[in-house]
Amino acid sequence: MDTLKIAVLPGDGIGPEVMAVALKILGRMAAKNGLALETAEADVGGIAIDRHGKALPEASLETCSAADAILFGSVGGPKWESLPPKEQPERASLLPLRKHFSLFANIRPGLLYPQLVDASPLKSERIPEGIDMVCIRELTGGIYFGQPKETTTLPDGDVQALDTMVYRKSEIERITEVGIRTARARGKRLCSVDKANVLETSVLWRKTVTDYVKANAPEIELTHMYVDNAAMQLARDPNQFDVLLTENMFGDILSDEMAVICGSLGMLSSASLGLTHNRFDLPYGLYEPAGGTAPDIAGKGLANPCAQILSAAMMLRFSFGRNDLADQIEKAVRDTVTAGTRTGDIAFGGKSVGTEEMGEAILQRLG
Repeated sequence: MDTLKIAVLPGDGIGPEVMAVALKILGRMAAKNGLALETAEADVGGIAIDRHGKALPEASLETCSAADAILFGSVGGPKWESLPPKEQPERASLLPLRKHFSLFANIRPGLLYPQLVDASPLKSERIPEGIDMVCIRELTGGIYFGQPKETTTLPDGDVQALDTMVYRKSEIERITEVGIRTARARGKRLCSVDKANVLETSVLWRKTVTDYVKANAPEIELTHMYVDNAAMQLARDPNQFDVLLTENMFGDILSDEMAVICGSLGMLSSASLGLTHNRFDLPYGLYEPAGGTAPDIAGKGLANPCAQILSAAMMLRFSFGRNDLADQIEKAVRDTVTAGTRTGDIAFGGKSVGTEEMGEAILQRLG
């Protein structure tokens, strides 16, 4: 493998702070393993609106196109909430990026170390060993992208809004394949979530998933669950799930619920993988922390960098095929946190460290 080309989009709020720490980690891993690291930084989100007039400038998109993967921060904040919805930082940057690079598969681990169960709103006796699951969300279909999508005034003066929920069999099959690969690497259990008792798209979803798993992965234990029950079961007993597979809107909701029960958003990473492959014939992807920009602590050096660091580890795993390096980073984060070095969001009233100190502690464990 030659140079790893990464587009770095730090974004807003705490984004630049935690990104700087993640890049230090990547630099250390590259230097230790004889890899060249080429990073190109670009504006995205609110800061891009301020500097360039739009959340995803053409220059930033070109930077991403020239790279093998995107390491993304967080975007948005109160400053830009008065903008029309279509122009707000998250909608006007992430959705176009997903569409441009066909980022159809979102992989979000739900991980809560046993030592951090007090961070979860669930009672500790429900999750004595923590939480370890993954949500696979289809990312480019469904009601968020279906057409027509419009608001019209009716002849009688009433106002009607319309969103269209649509899925093709091929879209369902390709995300099911991602679910199968994820389940094979874990406990070989896959739970597909839908609303097949109401929605035509879910009827097709359930049949397609069932047929595809039967034909391609009969060793996988496949179950189905309606989305309302899945939301309840996540709060009741999250560890009954290993891999959740679901469409776009349901996955949006359930993955956020999963993030909440896992405690701090500062610990949760995600990957969005595309149809296209990079120079290494591996999936082009966008990697980002699950949390937001936390404007209340931005610039204070208090943010937890672990989610950004773990997102960088996912990038090494999926877009560069370096499972060994990803494993080392994930272990270093786990060992650092469980040994007691923690930022304020996971310190539970005890002694906490700042963003840079947390990064340095993880770097020390990497040697």
